Amino acid sequence: MGDAILTLNEGSSSVKFALFRANGGEPALLCRGAVTGLGDRAQFRARDAAGELLGDQALDSPSQAAALKFLLSWLERRFGNRLMAAGHRVVHGGLQFTSPVRIDDDVMHALETLVPLAPLHQPRNLAAIRAFSELHPDLPQIACFDTAFHAGQPEVATRFALPRALHAEGIRRYGFHGLSYEYIAQALPRVIGEKAAAGRVVVAHLGSGASLCAMRGGKSIATTMGMTALDGLMMARRCGALDPGVMLFLMQQKGMRAEEVSDILYNQSGLLGVSGISDDMRVLLESDTLEARQAVDLFVYRICGELGAMAAALGGLDALIFTAGIGEHAVEIRARVCRAAGWLGMALDEEANRRGGPCIARGKADAWVVATDEDLMIARHVAALICR
Repeated sequence: MGDAILTLNEGSSSVKFALFRANGGEPALLCRGAVTGLGDRAQFRARDAAGELLGDQALDSPSQAAALKFLLSWLERRFGNRLMAAGHRVVHGGLQFTSPVRIDDDVMHALETLVPLAPLHQPRNLAAIRAFSELHPDLPQIACFDTAFHAGQPEVATRFALPRALHAEGIRRYGFHGLSYEYIAQALPRVIGEKAAAGRVVVAHLGSGASLCAMRGGKSIATTMGMTALDGLMMARRCGALDPGVMLFLMQQKGMRAEEVSDILYNQSGLLGVSGISDDMRVLLESDTLEARQAVDLFVYRICGELGAMAAALGGLDALIFTAGIGEHAVEIRARVCRAAGWLGMALDEEANRRGGPCIARGKADAWVVATDEDLMIARHVAALICR
């Protein structure tokens, strides 16, 4: 058996990866990177643990399977035949999968049934697992679920106000970004101290997908995403929370098919839909157009409203944590959220925020910037299952 763990995180047009050495303790990063532009112009890029560029090239084929084949070949040439297992981020685990699991035919069949709950992500997750199996049929693969971290929430936080029979069938709130939240929960005692980490914490995972999670004692108490990854905050292309009557109106009055409505909600809304310019927060913050400003304003407004709901679920707030692409890098977004959260006893430190923290606000509630690492979280889970 080799000594390396490969982690894979498949997006709608990319495959992010990381390679770790499993040495009996904390997995040690060897390299990480991504193949971007799948379906169009695929580009491979990888860096070592120090950030030095190891590879950067265009690929002949833009398909997901071809990208994975290239990646495995490149890793073998660069690091030798060292793989002991692969870990996959799988977005939806439903009611059945509340912890990482070794993948077999029964697991794959169960995960297929969850595709309607995560139509953007789940099919690509499963396609990568199948492609990997064809290339390395004897290598263990572990599924790590974005929903698992929220599985222990109070029942009241998981229910919709729908008939009981529908709840029993699994129509309920699940929550997502769990691997990110799990990593942050494990990192917080070291970053903000054990007492604060055990208190009332809201983590803001702000990226192209965005959500908030209310934690107490490092456990999920409530979160803004629901049965699917459409709910809650406004996102890059997803609408977030929406009056369900809007969907009925589009279908009944505008004559749209379910597939057309789905495309609007998942691909044409959010920052892109409101601005009509871009789904990239960096582009919108640099733009001086009214439409870009309206998109940014709405993004912040929705965060602040949901932050109030998360604080209410916790009975107060001790710490707010910003993480993920926007949370870690968008100085203006953090500043605006912290200023609006003054009612929670939070006072922004403008200079600390410009520096990127780690602590950017003090008061009855503090605010921090903490980088997330879903790859490392997956590697920890794989090592725990394979090496035990």
